[in-house]
Amino acid sequence: MHDAPAPAEMTATPTPAPRRRRRPSPPGRRLFAFDRDLGARFVAGADEAGRGCLAGPLVAAAVLFDYERLSRADLRALSALNDSKQQTEQRRNELFPVILRVATRVAVISRCAPGIDRRGLHVTNLAALHDALARVARDGCICLSDGFPVADLGHPQQAVVGGDARSAAIAAASVIAKVTRDRFMHRADAAHPGWEFASHVGYATREHRAAIERLGITPLHRLSFQSAAYQQLAL
Repeated sequence: MHDAPAPAEMTATPTPAPRRRRRPSPPGRRLFAFDRDLGARFVAGADEAGRGCLAGPLVAAAVLFDYERLSRADLRALSALNDSKQQTEQRRNELFPVILRVATRVAVISRCAPGIDRRGLHVTNLAALHDALARVARDGCICLSDGFPVADLGHPQQAVVGGDARSAAIAAASVIAKVTRDRFMHRADAAHPGWEFASHVGYATREHRAAIERLGITPLHRLSFQSAAYQQLAL
């Protein structure tokens, strides 16, 4: 009788430890890095809100950051900074007072509907961006604008395509402009009941167009826009 062969020894293969997923870097860090790479102590950014609306003002804002005075605590407080269109209303409202505290200078320019109709939207927009940047700019400053070049500032200026998602100064200006304009339209809702300004803040939504066809227009509506909502009205 032969002895049975001893079973082969089994070597356990260690289970690899799960890889930790790296947390995505906060958007604000990338935006502040863009501004720092410009090599200037002072960076001013400007953006507007309400350019494509049927009603309400166009609001331009400019924000100046001093990169020699920004602390780590400031950068952490603005780590969620990003294009205002990519933020919720709650997040924009949270960032608004932080930007006012951290920024060296902030300016807001508002242009009403009759002025937009009289001068034209593009001319009004460029003038508002210019005036906002002129109020915050100082010696040694680089001025940035979102998409549109702004002339005659007396300071180096760059138009940054998609700037509200690339530059911290422009993104901060976009938040200031958006929150300021939305708050105005919320107050306008009480003054002009029926148009639901608090919900669409003047943009050409289906509900807004239906309200125009049903109720007509308010002093906040821009008559120079060739909107289908206006075609049935004797303006």
